Amino acid sequence: MSIGWIILIIVIVLIVGLVLWGVGAYNGLIALRNRVSNGWAQIDVQLKQRSDLIPNLVETVKGYATHESEVFTQVTQARARAMAVAVDPNATTADRADAENALSRTLINLQATAEAYPQLQANQNFMDLQGQLSALEQKIAYARQFYNDVVLKYNTTIETVPSNVIASMFRFTQAQYFQADETARQVPQVKF
Repeated sequence: MSIGWIILIIVIVLIVGLVLWGVGAYNGLIALRNRVSNGWAQIDVQLKQRSDLIPNLVETVKGYATHESEVFTQVTQARARAMAVAVDPNATTADRADAENALSRTLINLQATAEAYPQLQANQNFMDLQGQLSALEQKIAYARQFYNDVVLKYNTTIETVPSNVIASMFRFTQAQYFQADETARQVPQVKF
């Protein structure tokens, strides 16, 4: 075998190896991007369940705390905004996170209002709704954690060598984290 044939075989093997690596890297990025989408869909399902539960909770509390209309208005407006952002195709993950964080804050106010009414605390319907809401909040927290973990892996893969070459060639963009807003990061003040 001549030297020319050996060089040709080496070049062909290198090209085939490079193509196989590129296909593998591309497929890995696609899989990660799909996991990010799936993680977001899981959050979306939990947030939809929470939005569906809120009117029942508000109506139950409203029956006992009729003079707390400001709290009910805030919860209703925050829920409406969260649902509007959820169906807006131009909304970003940050927009959705902001709307959902605002809704979470108003739910805390609603629960604080409910605590001021002992007869409401004894209402079985309210206790069931509050238990469902608590379970949903835990599921949402888990779904957010899963989503952010997948986003971390996806973004790291996009940024690191050598997969960043494939990512830039096929225009993979970084995903946004689901982050708490600034007011959620502040330490709550408890006053007696």
